[in-house]
Amino acid sequence: MDFKILKRESVYQGRAFKVQKVFLELPNQKQRYYDLVDHNDSVTILPIDKNSDVYFVTQYRLGSESQLLELPAGVVEDNETPHVCAMREIQEEIGMAAENLQLLGDFYLVPGYSNEHMYTYLATGLFPSALNPDADEFLHISRIPYDQVLEMMRSGKIQDAKTLATLALALPILGFPS
Repeated sequence: MDFKILKRESVYQGRAFKVQKVFLELPNQKQRYYDLVDHNDSVTILPIDKNSDVYFVTQYRLGSESQLLELPAGVVEDNETPHVCAMREIQEEIGMAAENLQLLGDFYLVPGYSNEHMYTYLATGLFPSALNPDADEFLHISRIPYDQVLEMMRSGKIQDAKTLATLALALPILGFPS
């Protein structure tokens, strides 16, 4: 099936994203427009220490109107690679750096209406190395044993999709506790 983008119009420019009206020719030769949230790529990091504790942040999220437990994450800045972004984000959000940063995978978050592409990393060999956090982030840092994290996934206590996806991608590497 062939889909052809005919035209794009910017309809909104916000702090975190843009919205475009995208005119598309469909395989049946009809035309339709779609709204597209144009967002920079992003990263999520699974920082795990030598004791198998996972670092999380809890922060308020407007979309859920609640505080969510999440892995550290952030937006790739212009002219920054996802790898560099991941290193920066764990320093800003949990005050740690990693000797080893392994790409777990990548995926689109909500491709039905956004082009945001997420890269996920496993961070090991953690050591203290803090950067100043973003001024608009109010984070609470916690460390949770890996086996407890898996139970939290199963019981629905973790509700952030990027966190669940990152943890699921890490399962073949980290495994299930015995």
